Amino acid sequence: MSTNLIGHVLQYAGILIEACLVIYLARNPRRGQLAGVSLYLSCLLGTGLGRRLALSTYGWTSPQYSYVYWTTDFLLVIAAFLLVCHFFRRACLSQEKLWRFVRLLLCFSFILVAGISGVSFVGHYGGLSLPYVIEFSQDLYFTCLVLNTLLYLMLQQIGSVDDQLGLLVCGVGIQFAGPSATMALYHLTTGQRFSASLTSYMLPMCTLGMLMVWAYAVIHVSDRVNKVTPRRNPVLAEVTAD
Repeated sequence: MSTNLIGHVLQYAGILIEACLVIYLARNPRRGQLAGVSLYLSCLLGTGLGRRLALSTYGWTSPQYSYVYWTTDFLLVIAAFLLVCHFFRRACLSQEKLWRFVRLLLCFSFILVAGISGVSFVGHYGGLSLPYVIEFSQDLYFTCLVLNTLLYLMLQQIGSVDDQLGLLVCGVGIQFAGPSATMALYHLTTGQRFSASLTSYMLPMCTLGMLMVWAYAVIHVSDRVNKVTPRRNPVLAEVTAD
């Protein structure tokens, strides 16, 4: 009973924070700069509500819930990939040559994941079906984790002063790294009860961690940036005084 209660609290807390952040970003004058964050949060919110509705309607073991879960998981991982691409573009705003290289890398990564997943499951199943969608989602999810790590290292290498972007990238790292580690543990232990229970807790906990980091980045860091008084150029000040 307590286990189910903790799971429900974590899930509903995440949905509540997601809804609050979506509303805040919709009213934020800098929402264009945070369009990728808004899109991903909207996908998270829609996914959470859709899964809860399917669970209450069809039940945990129903094929309908499984279909809804993996379909929304596919859409969510696509949104995650687009979010990472958005962060790369923001990091390379002043470096067009670097962006051209990064853009090719992102396109190649997506095509490679789709191709490898497709070849693998055509050989095993004779066609593309739900197992292909599951495999593709897991492969692209891991690719997003790798790309996000490369993005963080790139921000350190180029000496980025965009503190908000750095925090957003760190939040995505929390969201990706925890579930990836627990899923690896789940496969290594062949789905034992402890690892399955840990996976069910780790997913919403990592989402909550990401949401709290994002809330701080979106609210406090942006406010601090807006309150900084730009320093006037002394030459222009003298000309104005004359």
